[in-house]
Amino acid sequence: MSAIKGKNTKPELLVRKFLFSRGFRYRLNHPRLPGHPDLVLRKYRTVIFVNGCFWHGHKGCRFYVLPKTHVEFWKTKIEHNRKRDVDEQRQLASMGWHCITVWECQLKPNVRQQTLESLAHTLNLIYLQDHATHYIIKEEEEEQMKVAEESD
Repeated sequence: MSAIKGKNTKPELLVRKFLFSRGFRYRLNHPRLPGHPDLVLRKYRTVIFVNGCFWHGHKGCRFYVLPKTHVEFWKTKIEHNRKRDVDEQRQLASMGWHCITVWECQLKPNVRQQTLESLAHTLNLIYLQDHATHYIIKEEEEEQMKVAEESD
């Protein structure tokens, strides 16, 4: 397992190249955030995890199949990975970060473009929601609005 890469994997590079080509700028594996997310987009207050289906136990995915040997070892290892992923995302959410997980199976050639386009769309929506202008309505104006609604 020491030969398994954790950074600069092919799925991660696909996401990085797409986002960079669309003008999104990011940092890699930020050391101060829980879980060292694969991509950190500070402007969007968003972190992106690019997970392998096997290593992170993607439920319902055809690429997640437990090996026939050492079944108990793999079950506990993958379950531990799942639990750690959830804990890290909860921590990040409590810190005000949006968490997006892109699975390896979503980057297969037949669905890759749709996945990447929806990722860009989601990031734009997050930006618009976080930077929307919120108007504070004074109590007097609220009362006037209620009276106007009741008279109609």
